Amino acid sequence: MNIQSFLEHHGVLRNPFAEEDAQTDPVFKEHCIVSAYHPVWDKVYGDPTEPATAIVFGPKGSGKTAMRLQIDRHLAAYNVEHPTKRINVIRYDDFNPFLDHFRERLSRRSAKKPERVLEAWRLWDHMDAILCIGTTQLVDRALEKTGEEEEGPLPVIASRVDDRDLAKLDRTTARDLLLLACCYDQSTSSSFTGRWEQFRRKLGYSNWGVQWDLWLAIGWAVLMLMLTGYLFRTEKIEWDTAAWIFAGLCCLGCFPYARRWFRCQRLAMGIHRHMRVGKREIGSLRKVLLQFPAKELASQPLPRFSRTDDRFELLTKLQLAGKKLGFSGTIVMLDRVDEPHMTGGKPELMRRFVWPLLDNKLLKHPGLGLKLMLPQELHRDIERESTEFHERARLDKQNVIPAFAWTGESLYDLARARMSACAAEGRTPEPKDLFSEQIGYTRLLAVFQSLRVPRHLFRFLYRVLVEHCNKYSDAEPNFQIDSQTFESVLAVYLRDLEPK
Repeated sequence: MNIQSFLEHHGVLRNPFAEEDAQTDPVFKEHCIVSAYHPVWDKVYGDPTEPATAIVFGPKGSGKTAMRLQIDRHLAAYNVEHPTKRINVIRYDDFNPFLDHFRERLSRRSAKKPERVLEAWRLWDHMDAILCIGTTQLVDRALEKTGEEEEGPLPVIASRVDDRDLAKLDRTTARDLLLLACCYDQSTSSSFTGRWEQFRRKLGYSNWGVQWDLWLAIGWAVLMLMLTGYLFRTEKIEWDTAAWIFAGLCCLGCFPYARRWFRCQRLAMGIHRHMRVGKREIGSLRKVLLQFPAKELASQPLPRFSRTDDRFELLTKLQLAGKKLGFSGTIVMLDRVDEPHMTGGKPELMRRFVWPLLDNKLLKHPGLGLKLMLPQELHRDIERESTEFHERARLDKQNVIPAFAWTGESLYDLARARMSACAAEGRTPEPKDLFSEQIGYTRLLAVFQSLRVPRHLFRFLYRVLVEHCNKYSDAEPNFQIDSQTFESVLAVYLRDLEPK
């Protein structure tokens, strides 16, 4: 018996339980993302006008990624409706590039073991990674060509940067954005210096007089060459004397440029050493830093020390620039900390990676909200932490969901929502319609409760459908799953869930 025929008999046009991952689930993305919510949705999503932190702890398959995608979609819709008070969304969920770059900066001995690598990870490394993502996507938006037509996915439309807004930026804001791009732009679509120069022209940041000391050095060298050449040709001085005079006078004329060159070289070396999560070369950094006038570069915060103070100032600069471009707040969404190859889903490694981020100074930073989707195992570890940790994290001041749990009733509603999303026009299928009356609604709720999370529910229902359809032919179909099949599949599935 064909599964599709079974489902069509109940008014369902496609299998609503075939997918398990929200990121690749068309039923969720097309329908349930705006119609099926967990009961704690309002607390996690909050109010976009006042970005706030929310920390969700849940087991695998409980729907943390689905909620993150829902938040993303709702923020995109909010941005379309409020073009002057948009939310800048930073998706911090792909950690492998940052961890790989970080490991390259450590000693060979420390880089061999993941626990040693993660032990060296600090709060400012998290902030550097967030600034890398935020800055790169802002530069991408600024450089992309936008016409009058509003085409593309909703998040792309909602986050566009208008050329007219860029033209209105004052010189100080333009300099701040260029400094952020210098330190944190990680795009590989073009060369680093070429992309920075393109961004500079887009911002209208003029720096035609910045190379005065270089031209002075060149002009002075040419003049001294002519002078010493004349003295040598008229036999007033010897060749070796002329060479020494020329070298000494050139050093005198090149001193202003040499001093600025060495200062930028020192800054570039500091950024390369202490910004450990990005890919930067000292030479290209120095070349870009030389494009800033010395007085505008003086006393500016740069990620060239092992401390968070500079990062907080740079984060504030990114936020202030965003406000002038129509972004009134920033939301950072962190998810999938169990997926990087360096953590491997191990609680002790995930803990070393996540713990530095739990700092009240960052979690309560003005205009910033972090949505942290964390594995359930980490909540048990938090409860065992010291008083010092809790004083630093101040989780009592955050919106914490200690257990992203589902009841049997909420899972039933979720299954019904997915079936309705796949239903034929005018049909309202119910999960209980798939089963014989011997099972009953109460028994279904009890079983759904035992499965705990949506992923296990979908897997179980899919297995039940396959097992039932394999027992009947299309010539003699049966359109209700009997209790024997239901219970036998359930017993096998629960046994598979038991830890080995």
